[in-house]
Amino acid sequence: MKHEKAKKFGMVIDLDKCTGCGSCMVACMAENNVPFREDETDKLLSVAWMRVYKLTNGKPFPDADICYLPRPCQHCEGHHGHSPCVSVCPATATDYDTRTGIVSQIYARCFGCRYCMAACPYHVRLFNWYDPVWPDGMEQSLNPDVSVRMRGVVEKCSFCIQRYQMAKDRAYMEGREDIEEEDYQTACTQACPADAITFGDLNNPHHKVHQLARPDHRNGGKPRAKNLFRLLERLGTNPKVYYKSSREWVRNLGDNHDAIQEKA
Repeated sequence: MKHEKAKKFGMVIDLDKCTGCGSCMVACMAENNVPFREDETDKLLSVAWMRVYKLTNGKPFPDADICYLPRPCQHCEGHHGHSPCVSVCPATATDYDTRTGIVSQIYARCFGCRYCMAACPYHVRLFNWYDPVWPDGMEQSLNPDVSVRMRGVVEKCSFCIQRYQMAKDRAYMEGREDIEEEDYQTACTQACPADAITFGDLNNPHHKVHQLARPDHRNGGKPRAKNLFRLLERLGTNPKVYYKSSREWVRNLGDNHDAIQEKA
């Protein structure tokens, strides 16, 4: 691992394949010990690192069309190697790892000011209003590789960073210099029954995610592949989650294109 090259882990999510089943949300909660409340009707108080949104083209039958959009943390890089949340955190509880491209969250440092939540344009950061209460016996099913967060801190998707560390440890024990593509996959990627999520190293041309996205790193990582887009591209946050859709109205919604056209 001494000569490990810098990586940029990211995703390509095919919205034409996504059925909105929610398997990615369930897998994420199970893998990362995401707490839940008995009453989940108030979404302002609920915590979900991965959410699936329902999009419509706003047209009546028979021209109505629906699309489901999974939204994890976008793991922005920004123009200077810092995501919006990293730039505003006074406690350095969140950081951008230049070796992986992952925006981390250190819960022990967070004191709940929520500046990062205000700075994030994707609303991927959640605040824990309550200490997690697990039903009797369920605490035995928690993932020992992921810390359980206390109330008063912010949490978010980490691209299952604990799996990356385990993959590196395994490679070291086996005498390998680097991990393989299949060694490190997020829980949501493996759980998707429609194979809509592809995860890997955007810097590695041998990884499927690179071949699908074909990111132009000289141009802020913008996708060169057809029908791909990123959310709120005009903000320049340089996210590492790419979306794919053959439907133009879906791609336009990704950057509020219709709203911009109306104002113009």
